[in-house]
Amino acid sequence: MLRINGVFQGGGVRGISLVGAVQAAEQHAVQFERVAGTSSGSIVASLIAAGYNAQEMKNIIMDTSFTKFLKRASIFNISLIGPALRILLKKGLYSGEALEDWLRGVLKTKGIQTFKDLPSGKLTIIASDITSGKILVLPDDLDKLGIKSADFDVAHAVRMSCSIPYFFDPVLLRLPPKMVVGRPFAEQFDHIVDGALLSNLPLWLFDQEGTRTDGGLIPTVGFQMVGKNSNQPHNIKGPFSMLQALVETMLSAHDERYIEQENRYRTIKVPILGVSPTEFNITHEESLLLYESGLRAGTKFFSDWSSQRYEEEFIKYFQQAF
Repeated sequence: MLRINGVFQGGGVRGISLVGAVQAAEQHAVQFERVAGTSSGSIVASLIAAGYNAQEMKNIIMDTSFTKFLKRASIFNISLIGPALRILLKKGLYSGEALEDWLRGVLKTKGIQTFKDLPSGKLTIIASDITSGKILVLPDDLDKLGIKSADFDVAHAVRMSCSIPYFFDPVLLRLPPKMVVGRPFAEQFDHIVDGALLSNLPLWLFDQEGTRTDGGLIPTVGFQMVGKNSNQPHNIKGPFSMLQALVETMLSAHDERYIEQENRYRTIKVPILGVSPTEFNITHEESLLLYESGLRAGTKFFSDWSSQRYEEEFIKYFQQAF
C-alpha cells in the first residue's frame, strides 16, 4: 500500500472531478496520510479526513443541488439594484451559510464537528486573511491568533476557504479580546476569503516533512484541475460579468507556473471540460463527466507511479528551492 499526502486544488463546482481522481487512488491501494485543500478542494479534503471514501463522496455530491447554496433575502434579488446593494452592504452576492450548514451535516454523519475530532495534523485548510494580507493555514494559525484550534468548527474553516471574493460574503473572524484592546468594534475582526487568492494548490505544505530519505518519506501528490476555459473567452458586458471573469481567472490561473515548472512529477492534472467554477446550475450529466475525467487522469497517474522517480525529483527540486 502506498501512503501519500494529498493536496486538493480549488475550482468551484468542478470539485467532483477531484473525487474521480481519489477513486483512482483507492483502486491503486493508495492511502491518504494527511490531506489539505483550498476552496472546493478543502471540501474534498475534509470529507477524506472524516473517513468518506470516493464512492460515498460521489454520491453526496451527485445528490446535492449546488444552487441551494445561493441564498439571499428577496430584497437583494431585485434586478441589478438588489445584487449591487448586497455587495455594498455584505461584500458578497451570497452569504455562504447554506454551504457551511450542508457540510456540517455531512461531517456530523461521521462524528466530525471540530478539529479535535480528527487525528492531529490530518486536515489542513488554506484561506486568505485579507485584513492582514496573509495566507491563513487552518487550524494551525488559529493558535497564533489566540483562538483554540482544537475547538474550531471544521465546516466553518471550509467555508472560509470557499468564500470566493464578491461571490460569497467574507467570513469575519473575531479576534480574542486581549488582541484588540482599544480598537473600535469594526476593527476587531479579520476578513477571511477564498484560499485560492493566495495559494490554490499548496503543495509546499508538507515539503519540510517530506525531506526524509531514510525510508520514511511520504510523497505529496497534488490533485489539480486544468483547462481554465482557455478556449472560452469571457464575454464582459458590465460590472458583474467583469467580476465573474476576475474570479474565474483567479481560481483557474493561480500557481500555474509553479505547478508546470517544478511539480509536474507529483501532480495529477484533471481536465475540467470547459466547466466554469461558478456554474452552480451544473447538470447531472456534466458532473458525471467531470468525475470520469478525474478517474481517467488519476488512473493514468498511479499506473505510471514510481517511488524512486518521485524521491529523485523531490530531492532535486527541494534543494533548488532551499
